Order: sequence, then structure tokens, then C-alpha cells
Amino acid sequence: MKANCWMGTNVVEVTDVPDPKILNNRDAIVRITSAAICGSDLHLYNHYVPTMEKGDILGHEFMGEVVEVGPEVDNLDVGDRVVVPFPIACGRCNACERGLYSVCENSNPNARMAEKMWGFPAAGIYGYSHLTGGYAGGQAQYARVPFADVGPLKIDNDLSDEKLLFLSDILPTGYMGADVCDIKGGDVVAVWGCGPVGQFAIASALLLGAYRVIAIDRFPYRLEMARTKAGATDIINYEETDVTEALREMTGGRGPDACIDAVGMEAHHGSPPMELYDKAKQLTRQETDRPHALRQAIRSCRSGGVVSVMGAYGGFVDKFPMGTVMNRSLTIKSGQCHVQRYMRPLLDRIEAGEIDPSFVITHELPLSEAPKGYDMFEHKRENCEKVVLKP
Repeated sequence: MKANCWMGTNVVEVTDVPDPKILNNRDAIVRITSAAICGSDLHLYNHYVPTMEKGDILGHEFMGEVVEVGPEVDNLDVGDRVVVPFPIACGRCNACERGLYSVCENSNPNARMAEKMWGFPAAGIYGYSHLTGGYAGGQAQYARVPFADVGPLKIDNDLSDEKLLFLSDILPTGYMGADVCDIKGGDVVAVWGCGPVGQFAIASALLLGAYRVIAIDRFPYRLEMARTKAGATDIINYEETDVTEALREMTGGRGPDACIDAVGMEAHHGSPPMELYDKAKQLTRQETDRPHALRQAIRSCRSGGVVSVMGAYGGFVDKFPMGTVMNRSLTIKSGQCHVQRYMRPLLDRIEAGEIDPSFVITHELPLSEAPKGYDMFEHKRENCEKVVLKP
């Protein structure tokens, strides 16, 4: 089959690889009908996430049709249409029983590797380095889906892939980013980053009752999408405006009730000194992540507020404002999204017409043009917001 593979820093290639096979009684094989390039994939593309190996198949956002099932998969049949959540979860461990699917205790075969990095392992993730299990991803014609009796969401409607695909990751991730903020009527929420996860965090905050949602980014086309499609009430271009001062002015000097970091490890900065500092520290491996957006969110949040961290971070950051967190009674909530927890409720919202996630799609390409898609997404060419690949 054809698959999009990581071949080195900033290099991906669509090439021939062996077809996946059933390896466990709880496996399924899915023929991919749609896959997407995620902002998290760019961290792999740029080699900021360690343990990538040449030839690894990329992609953790995908859906398709079941073509084979293992003998213990009794919830799916050949021919079923499914969306596959990016965390691989067994459904039976302590974490899964608590609904904490992204920290499943059984799905990462490289647990010792992850323990060295994080203290304890997280769940396996499709196409996301050997740190998270070394599983083949879904930017391919077919994929093996472990624990298929737990993960895939069966689709019984005739909605297009474009309306459903993002149930695999970014829609639940954005929704969880807002959900953990414990939003109450009248709350003001600020969202750093107007990539796809940020767009869905904005829309979700409004669905959950936020009075005002402020979108922060530097690209005019993303800010315009946040305002006209996601519903942001206010926008801030951080290259033109001091974000912290603007947020204070907008909130009567108090700060937003909740701040959502939808940026992650490769944050840019409107102030050259700090941007250069973080880039230098990252390039010399003195820190793995550039946390400017996170620092700013913490310092901007009102005292006693919530900082929700949905942007992907891999390791270690410098100049973390812990004194601000402690002295101002801030609560930080974070995590890879527990997608399986949110898929069905969000599918219900899509079917009810409360949200149409397809608004973030700006480009659709055949799988063979995946390298072009990565280049466009990385460099924001042609106002690229989200690329969907068609195998």
C-alpha cells in the first residue's frame, strides 16, 4: 500500500510499505477514506519530538471503512464506517475505567522509553514517534487499529467525511480545552492560537456558555476565521497589540476567567528578545519547547482563574512562572485529549446542527501530495488552515 512516511527533518515521502495485518484478536483493519495533517504532526516534521525513525508512517487523524476484524471484536462488522480516535486505549485499565483514555496503562509498548521522559508512560498514539508506541499512522491507504472493540466510533449516518473526520482528534481536543475551564454564564475566555484546535476551542467555549471569547493569533486569515466561523467576539493580533494589556483593558483590569493555550511547543512571540531566547535554548537542547504562549496565558489569567493547556508539549520549558500560579491561585488543567469520552456527545452535536467542523478545511489533496500539504501547512501558504488527504 501507499503511505506517507517521515524520512528525516522536514522531509516526508509517500512510498510503498507492507499492508497492515491483524496481530491481536482485538485488532481491526481499516481502509482509510480521509486523513488529516495535524499541527502536532508538524512537531514531528520539524523533529522536535524525539524517537522518530526513518520510514515511520505518519498521521493520527483518520477515518474509513472496516475491512477485517479480529475474533474478539464484536462491536464492528466488515463494511462499517468508523472514525478512529488518536489515543489507543485498552478500555480495561485503571485509567480507561476513569475515562482517562489518553493515559491508558496498557497501550504503549515502549512504556520504559516514555517513563524516562515523563515519569510515567502515556497511551499509544498512531503515527506519533516511538515514544508513544511506534504505531503506524493513518496517512495511508490502510491502518491497523488495536483495541478496535474500544476505540473506533461507528457512524450510522450519511454525513460527509469532512463533517466527521475531526472527531478523531481536534474537535474533541478543542472541546476538552473549553470543558475543563468550568465555564459559567458571563465568563470571558481567551484562546491563544487560531489553528484548528484553537478554532474549535473558541466554538466550544461559546457552546458551553461563555459570554465573550477572545482569539489571539498573528495571521489575519486565521483571526478572520475565528471571528466569522468559530464565533470569537474579539480578536487580537499579537504582532500589532500588547496582548496582556489588551486583555486587561477588555476585562476591566481583572483578566479573562479562563485562558486556553492552543499553541504548544513551537510558539512564536511578538517580542524578538524572548523569541530569540527560546529558539536559542531549543536549538541547543537546553529546553525542548518554546512556551511563550503558555507563559503569557498564565500571566494574563485573572486571579483564581483556569489555564487550560491543549497545545502539545513534549518535554521541558524554561522560565516557567510558577510563582504566578501559586500566588494568584491559578488552576492549570491539561492533557492529551481523552477522545473516546467526547466522540459520541460531539457526534450528537454535529447531527443536531450545533457545529459543523468542516469550516476549518482549506485544502483537500490526494495522499500522493502529502509532502506538498506538509509544506503548505508548515509555511501557511495559500492561507492554509487544515489539509485533508484522500488516499
